[in-house]
Amino acid sequence: MTPPPLKAQLLHLSYNMWEEHDAWTTRARKAQPQLRFDDALWREITTRMADAGCNAVVLDLGDGIRYRSHPEIAVQGAWEPQRLVDEAGRLRELGLELIPKLNFSAGHDTWLGPIYSRSIATPVYYEVCADLIAEVCALLRPRLFHLGMDEENYDEQQDQNLIVIRRNDLFWHDLLFLCHQVEKHGARPWIWSDTIWEENAERFLERMPRSVLQSIWYYGLDFAGSRRVAAYGQLACAGFDQVPTSSMCLNLENPGLTVAHCRATLPPERLLGFLQTPWAPTIEQHRQRHLDSIRTFEEALR
Repeated sequence: MTPPPLKAQLLHLSYNMWEEHDAWTTRARKAQPQLRFDDALWREITTRMADAGCNAVVLDLGDGIRYRSHPEIAVQGAWEPQRLVDEAGRLRELGLELIPKLNFSAGHDTWLGPIYSRSIATPVYYEVCADLIAEVCALLRPRLFHLGMDEENYDEQQDQNLIVIRRNDLFWHDLLFLCHQVEKHGARPWIWSDTIWEENAERFLERMPRSVLQSIWYYGLDFAGSRRVAAYGQLACAGFDQVPTSSMCLNLENPGLTVAHCRATLPPERLLGFLQTPWAPTIEQHRQRHLDSIRTFEEALR
């Protein structure tokens, strides 16, 4: 049976996806030694999502789980693995599928800790990545697994303490390695499609497996001249399944424009749903932003 189209929100258990220094100077974007997560808000948000017709939560786990395979990664207050299983069950009762996300982009892997995040392309790195993917898959048995892989470029990392960018064959080796780890546990890999903008689009379309679910993220208003928007069509013509991603973080009109554009231009059989993100930690300070994200997404999907 074909699953229904995704109507998903991206939420964060961990928000440690950025180094202590980056171009966005707000404290919310800086890695912290403790979990920044409000249980009551999480329950309120997810209940509201279900009421609004959403059917999935993509949860950025990062260092918010005390993994049995690598407990040294966990921040203070991290969930025990059973808590993740229990939350997946609670969400299921609400009609929400829990889809795990571990971002392995070299620009967003602060959550791996100073040893592993600075050991890219070493045997230690590949071992820990494989261990974490295997553990999460064993806990959740997900059908989809988001691997991130966005913004691995100089512009996004120039204010960080350490810049790491994989290019050419190394990038593709690591991406395919991560995808294989997901696939061997029965899940489908899902990534941000940034690389189609970062390098020759023909090379991307040639080397990217069609089995990898793609998400273009674009939060602007120019749906006629943006090269990021043009990538929707490039992926469609090449036969990729897509879950376009919107956000109201820059303007409230983007979700509605994203849904309208993609429904009008993408083959229905390749449009597997939509994802929206508020890009905010799950804490009371950002409660209204989360609720606004759910509301604008609900309106966009009508």
